[in-house]
Amino acid sequence: MLIDHRTYTVKPGTMGSQLALYEEFGLVPQKRHLGEPLAFLITESGDVNTYVHIWVYRDAADRAARRAAMQADPEWQVYLQKTAEAGYLIGQRNNLMTSAPFAPVRR
Repeated sequence: MLIDHRTYTVKPGTMGSQLALYEEFGLVPQKRHLGEPLAFLITESGDVNTYVHIWVYRDAADRAARRAAMQADPEWQVYLQKTAEAGYLIGQRNNLMTSAPFAPVRR
């Protein structure tokens, strides 16, 4: 199992606007290709102005195939264009991870 832990940073004061944009234009096409996220979280303390989503894949090949299909989806391209135009996002960090043998991720 491969875990894709993605952290996004937005300009201060734009979290609500970025999440509304994602909910309206990005959520449906993303879930269509990637399935349900393991988690979608908004930071309350620490590195504020960040949100995290975590996706689970069988392996790297599964991740690559699903993400390629999503990138080819015209609806996803609309979201990417709108989020680029809005300019709320200022950073992104991705960590690909596997679970420890004694603590497997349960869906």
